[in-house]
Amino acid sequence: MSTRIAKPRMRMRKLPRQARSRATVEAIIEAGAHVLSELGWAGFTTNKVAEAAGVSIGSLYQYFPDKLSLLEAIRRRHFDQVLSVIAESAEGGKPLKRFAQDLVRGMIEAHSIHPTLHQVLLDEAPGDRGSRAAHASFQTRYLEHYTAAVAQYRRRRKDVETIARVLSSAVEGVIHNAARRDMLDAPELRKQLVELICAYLSGASRSARTG
Repeated sequence: MSTRIAKPRMRMRKLPRQARSRATVEAIIEAGAHVLSELGWAGFTTNKVAEAAGVSIGSLYQYFPDKLSLLEAIRRRHFDQVLSVIAESAEGGKPLKRFAQDLVRGMIEAHSIHPTLHQVLLDEAPGDRGSRAAHASFQTRYLEHYTAAVAQYRRRRKDVETIARVLSSAVEGVIHNAARRDMLDAPELRKQLVELICAYLSGASRSARTG
């Protein structure tokens, strides 16, 4: 299953073709995520990103014409990382507890690098028609990935999508709330979230057998 997000329109000035240029673009996006997470949208400038990435401002503008185009690249990469976590956690028909452990670990890691990034993307960063379309595409793929994962532990197809919606909302809510409170590294949080996933999906499976 592909985890790449459909891009409504190309915002980059040009695509990197060689390994060196791809590494430069990745460094710029990573530095951009760091600056955005640390300083918020008000402090997010291309000069600060170029300095953090260790590249000239000219090199940054070679690929990104403005900070909005860089913002969209940061947003798409975050979406891709989250989708990859769900897909990889559900690979191989693993036992339920292992799936839950892998999912929780992956989600925590994805949100721990830049803990406040998601909050800034939601609450501060501007969006346009392209970003809204990208977010809608992400939400569709997000639910598809969760539905595919849930289906492995729910033999009857009835209510699988609803269970996936509830589960994804629960995991997302816990992770994002923990990120806001700087609690992502709390061992008890990880333990309780794994137990929540196992209990919910186990309960859903029992309901399917007795319903």
